[in-house]
Amino acid sequence: MDDILQHYRESIDNIDAALVFMLAERFKITQAVGRYKAEHVLPAADPSREERQIARLRQLAQDARLDPDFTEKFLRFIIDEVIRHHERLREAPPA
Repeated sequence: MDDILQHYRESIDNIDAALVFMLAERFKITQAVGRYKAEHVLPAADPSREERQIARLRQLAQDARLDPDFTEKFLRFIIDEVIRHHERLREAPPA
């Protein structure tokens, strides 16, 4: 493998690692939100917030010259996972 390709791949590896750590941090916060919602008997999902977030991030993607449809699919995947976590927290017996 040549040095240029190796450099590109190392950069991709670093970005992938940063994404994983950012997602881990995001899920720590959303778990706290889920516990709060469960304690206060709030719904697991907030469709109006989700739509505002999707619209905001679609615009950010467009500004960054990233495909807004891809961005929405990626965000929807994350939101759906967060909602599943929140639903599980609501179903769990109190500690």
